[in-house]
Amino acid sequence: MESLPVWAALLSSFLYLAGYRKIAPVYAGLACHGGAMAYRGLQIGRLPIIGPHDTLFFMSLSIAFFAVAITYKQTNRLRLLYPMLLLAVLFTGLSLAYPPHDSPLPPILKTFWFESHVALSFFSYALFGIAAVLGGLYLIRQDPQVEVLQYKAILVGYCFFSAAMIFGGIWAFYAWGTYWLWTPKELFTVILWLHYSLYLHARLRPAWAGKPAVLLGIFGFAIVMFTYLGVSLFMKSSHSF
Repeated sequence: MESLPVWAALLSSFLYLAGYRKIAPVYAGLACHGGAMAYRGLQIGRLPIIGPHDTLFFMSLSIAFFAVAITYKQTNRLRLLYPMLLLAVLFTGLSLAYPPHDSPLPPILKTFWFESHVALSFFSYALFGIAAVLGGLYLIRQDPQVEVLQYKAILVGYCFFSAAMIFGGIWAFYAWGTYWLWTPKELFTVILWLHYSLYLHARLRPAWAGKPAVLLGIFGFAIVMFTYLGVSLFMKSSHSF
């Protein structure tokens, strides 16, 4: 694969998997991962965030980056970090299953608002994915600190996602003269935002604290994946790949 060397993707994945007992391979994998993304961007002359090939790889990189940051001060760091890195490896593998989008961008996509909208969206998706992993770990270990980390990941992801929606509306206005088009992607984006709004409010209620809120956080990532891949691949939309 010319645009994204397979060896770089495989090497970063191998280094993540080697981080079961030591953190050093994880940092090396993150550097390799980021280097491959930068190489891809230099090769095509733009931010590589178009199509499932690039966006899955970008999401994988975002997961690894935020996972390292979130677990930085945790005493059981590697036990928390490793499952998140497995998720990053999964999305790296999925990215290699799709052909790269190397053709020039249409003028409608050559805007700061579009690039910011997409980048912020995938930052939030990555954090929601991390939150789902943390939710699974909480169900297994019943560790309150893990639940708190899930909450923090969702809260930051929610802020990123809210900003992405605002930037997306501005981009839509410049592209089509309206902030809203009633496309399937936009509708599911609102559903996703409402779901995590529900989570953030429900978690404050004693009856929803603990396992019920954790399950909401896990289920939210299923909505993320359908909003991201399901709508784009199976429904006609202005956001279709």
